[in-house]
Amino acid sequence: MHSVSTPRFLTLPPGVSRTTVETSRGPFAALEALPGSRVPERCPALLVPGLTGSKEDFLAVLQTLAASGRRVLAIDMRGQHQTPGPDDPDAYGRAALGDDVAALLEALGPDPVHLVGHSFGGLVAREAVLADPVRPASLTLMSSGPSAVTGHAADKARALKDAIPELGMAAIWSVGMEPDYVAGGVQAEILEFLKDRTLGNSEAGLIGMSREILSAPDRVDELAKHCGDTGLRTLVLYGEDDDVWAPHAQAEMAERLNAAKVVIPSAAHSPAWDAPETTATALTDFWNQSEHTLK
Repeated sequence: MHSVSTPRFLTLPPGVSRTTVETSRGPFAALEALPGSRVPERCPALLVPGLTGSKEDFLAVLQTLAASGRRVLAIDMRGQHQTPGPDDPDAYGRAALGDDVAALLEALGPDPVHLVGHSFGGLVAREAVLADPVRPASLTLMSSGPSAVTGHAADKARALKDAIPELGMAAIWSVGMEPDYVAGGVQAEILEFLKDRTLGNSEAGLIGMSREILSAPDRVDELAKHCGDTGLRTLVLYGEDDDVWAPHAQAEMAERLNAAKVVIPSAAHSPAWDAPETTATALTDFWNQSEHTLK
């Protein structure tokens, strides 16, 4: 399976709409899902995508997650797809992106918000939690790792970072990405979306985030202490065939965090698309349990 999250459909399910979340750090494009009653009765949730991803990475789980009585929002981070961002790679450090997430948590209050970070988004979510301006209702690290990527995933991030200044994303798409998708049988509508997303991303943002995913330190022990001190419940969720951070590395991270752990069968790096019902059920169960412990 391709490590870049590839939607299987783009039609918005019932109860899901496009919106913009205004925060103290600017606007963020989002997909918003509401329960059938339109009246949320449980804590809301915020879903943060990975480096080359977008809010659409969560499209297959939004309706199911909202059906449990929640307002659920998936966002584009700064410089991603439909959210504007600065034209400076240095503006895309983990701490700055974490501050953006904290501002989103504050904007979605006053109830505490369940925070989910996918892949690089998990590293960003960790920064937001450790900065501690706003305590979330829970933290889920989805297909994310303890520190920088290694191996094949690092090679891909490094190649992207190095190629953008020389070639630009338009050439990278047409030469290095589109042929693979076409060969893989990706349907025309999805292919057009992937092209729009790829070319809509800030090149500076991709360079900056690539640097970050290649250099992220291991902050698991800091996070474990923080969760122990605050009572924040954490879930580590990943596909059994993840090809970005090794499953055994994510399992070890869960142990170090004393976190709940869910391994999604028949899923790789994008469990929200590879196994949406299983993933949504696992998140909902964890969120419900976490709300019982909120003070």
